[in-house]
Amino acid sequence: MTVIYHTIVRRKNSRLNDLRGFFDRIANMINGIIAAVIIAALTGLASGQKCAEIAREVRPVMSDEARSGHEQRLAAAEAANAAEANADSQIWVGRRTAYLGDYKGAVRIFSEGISKYPNDARFYRHRGHRYLTLRCFDEAAADFLRAADLIKGRPDEIEPDGLPNAKNIPTSTLQSNIWYHLGLAYYLKGDLESALRAYQECQKVSKNNDMRAATAYWHYMTLRRLGKNRQAKKILEPFSGNYELIENADYLKLIKLFRGETAPAELSDLLNKDAKTLSNASLGYGFGNWHLFNKKPLEARQIFRSILGGDQWSSFGYIAAETELKRSGDLK
Repeated sequence: MTVIYHTIVRRKNSRLNDLRGFFDRIANMINGIIAAVIIAALTGLASGQKCAEIAREVRPVMSDEARSGHEQRLAAAEAANAAEANADSQIWVGRRTAYLGDYKGAVRIFSEGISKYPNDARFYRHRGHRYLTLRCFDEAAADFLRAADLIKGRPDEIEPDGLPNAKNIPTSTLQSNIWYHLGLAYYLKGDLESALRAYQECQKVSKNNDMRAATAYWHYMTLRRLGKNRQAKKILEPFSGNYELIENADYLKLIKLFRGETAPAELSDLLNKDAKTLSNASLGYGFGNWHLFNKKPLEARQIFRSILGGDQWSSFGYIAAETELKRSGDLK
């Protein structure tokens, strides 16, 4: 009996050990998976934080006179900030820094501003803009979302122009710029549903003809990409006939093209004049999309490639064309 008892006990212990070993292996696997998830998350966070640091940066081409003017205005902004540091003065230092093509420097300045003035939506709006310039689309969207959260329930305000138009009349506001650029960030990421929601919000705060044209243009493009052609057509209804603008003439030309009021040959002639102008980057990207909407992908890609042959690296038309070519595999 004693022998039988010990035999049974040994078998039970053996089974218990087997079960313990089994559960130990399961626990190790779970711990390994959790560790891998944590490592992946931390790696993703780190890579996101480093996007602006490792991003390519191309300084704008400008005349010596223009550069000297920007340098003088930056020096004046830095002197004003040194004399009386506040949110306004720091924002202008960041903006003036970016106009000289030091986009990474501008990101650092706006980041410093966020640490000092964490509830000032303007710092997130401007840093988000420069994240777009540096092709850090995820970071840009996050900044614009934070800015949108900060402006909830607050009155809108005119945003002064750093590069004034011919009439020296600002055409955008803080809120319209936040929603407009958030829509663009999502559009460039390929998240069209989110872009659509942003442009719907932007329509509500686009209060003058220039901002309405700019918003309608990207809103229309987003709807067409989503296959919502009937809604897209409706977006352009207010732009029939004469429509007076101050500075967004290129967007209006494209809207007229999409409405069938401007001949494609007219846009083609404009684009053939000088591929290196800002106007051509804007017109070119819209014209390329017109070809896509009309099932001419080869012609569209040719136009996108011609935009990249110009020197408007920081313009939205150039960034969007670059994104299109990367997405199609035509650009590494």
